[in-house]
Amino acid sequence: MNRVLYRDGSVYSPADPFATAVLVEGSSVAWVGSEEGADAQVARSRGAGGEPLEVVALEGALVTPAFVDAHVHTTETRLALEGVDLSGATSLADALDRVSAAAAAHPGRLLLGSGWDETGWPEQRPPSAAELDRAAGGAEVYLARTDIHSAVVSPALARRAGLEVPSGWDGRVERDDHHAARDAAHAHLRSDPARRRELQRLALRAAAAAGIGSVHECAAPHVGSPEDLRDLVATSRAEALPEVLALWGELVADEDRARALVERLDLPDGAFLGLGGDLCVDGALGSRTALLREPYSDAPGAAGAPSRGHGYLDAAAMRDHVVACTRAGLQAGVHAIGDAGVDLALEGFSLAAEVLGVPAVAGARHRLEHVTGVDAAGIATMARLGLVASVQPAFDAAWGGPDGVYATRLGRERALALHPFAPLAAAGVPLALGSDSPVTPFAPWEAVRAAAFPHVREHAVSARAAFTASTRGGWRAARRDGEGALVPGAPATLAVWAPSDLVVQAPDDRFQAWSTDARSGTPGLPDLTPGTPAPRCLRTLVRGRTAHDAGVLS
Repeated sequence: MNRVLYRDGSVYSPADPFATAVLVEGSSVAWVGSEEGADAQVARSRGAGGEPLEVVALEGALVTPAFVDAHVHTTETRLALEGVDLSGATSLADALDRVSAAAAAHPGRLLLGSGWDETGWPEQRPPSAAELDRAAGGAEVYLARTDIHSAVVSPALARRAGLEVPSGWDGRVERDDHHAARDAAHAHLRSDPARRRELQRLALRAAAAAGIGSVHECAAPHVGSPEDLRDLVATSRAEALPEVLALWGELVADEDRARALVERLDLPDGAFLGLGGDLCVDGALGSRTALLREPYSDAPGAAGAPSRGHGYLDAAAMRDHVVACTRAGLQAGVHAIGDAGVDLALEGFSLAAEVLGVPAVAGARHRLEHVTGVDAAGIATMARLGLVASVQPAFDAAWGGPDGVYATRLGRERALALHPFAPLAAAGVPLALGSDSPVTPFAPWEAVRAAAFPHVREHAVSARAAFTASTRGGWRAARRDGEGALVPGAPATLAVWAPSDLVVQAPDDRFQAWSTDARSGTPGLPDLTPGTPAPRCLRTLVRGRTAHDAGVLS
């Protein structure tokens, strides 16, 4: 059994708030303690009958539990990195120039791109189908909006996807048409499983390099295939890579169908969480497909009628799905972003509680993904039903605030009510943090920062609470409560971070003043004040195996 002692640093552990060393034996944490204790561990290994011990000098580095990214689309993450990057495009013309350059570099090939956001462009609109056709020289083009709930596609790709292309068509697709276009754009992966597995491997390595030890893959029929999901789980288990825990977003009407679907997915024991993730109640605010109580502020709908977005499920179907999953011992979950979308989802969970009883529903620890537009009444319902909030603070950082995309879509007042992290936590709703990668990148410290320093101060949680939501909270969302803390006997899934000053940051300055006193024993974290650089990951272990090594530690 490999035994590795990390010493002379800082260890973030509830077992010892002043710990400077941690011992890893095989796949587990064996001991956490002080430098005096580390000396004793070394002496014991050198004594008669002592076991070999590798000693790693941390030189002030910080050791923490590895992060859990609670909402990821792994294959799409790598595809986005290899496609046309439109996230930095400053105008419609700039975006079209990037498409033209890619078409010139790869003549005749399908062009995939993502990341465009027309709200920051002078033209205030995406490319049209005709403009894409000219820029790409007639090649097939699929360009996903930054939220990946709509896209613009070329006429050639639309025709291959079986979509109608009337004269003057603008090329924008959403809902079922978007799913058809995306399936056509990604069809090459279905015939090349080796390529698909390589994309997954590279994406998981990028997660490990960010200090992530586990991802919750939010798969669904409109996102990928069961084969894609099986390959992803198998790849993560075959190598030293972040552990993949799977959700599959497909609606079921009864327990038998739920169990039959689990059998069809055929995933290894412990890898499957339930039927949720990207089972969509509604869409996204940026694409104006999230379901709202009141119309969007910045655009009419069809024939000039005010648009409130789209609802994809009804409460009765939600009820049956939640009842089926609960009886089958599975987590149920849905994607819900708009306030009316969250209302619909919570109505479905509440109806299920009328059938099964609140304890049965609460005990299943079902989850809501994103839950961006939840209000006080919805938060109370989530707390009563024991629902987990799988949230993406990076959304607020990217699009929130009085002048962001959400304010453009909803107006300032409604936009500033989004992402109520602190009210959720105060009500006892468990939080788990994720990226929704590739919507936002693998950047867990930035997610912690965004939850601790959101646009609305009243929505802020302490950095420590946000860190816990991004570590133990992710494991709790997976119903694995014993993981996510560096204590003896726990899995050695951890990350080592370059040395930095450790502080305690909280929304309430009075709390912070006491907590930073050395006598309090409150463990510190890197300074996450906006504008400071994020910590750099030096090494990531997943159950004792090295998933990432920057080559600095020795």
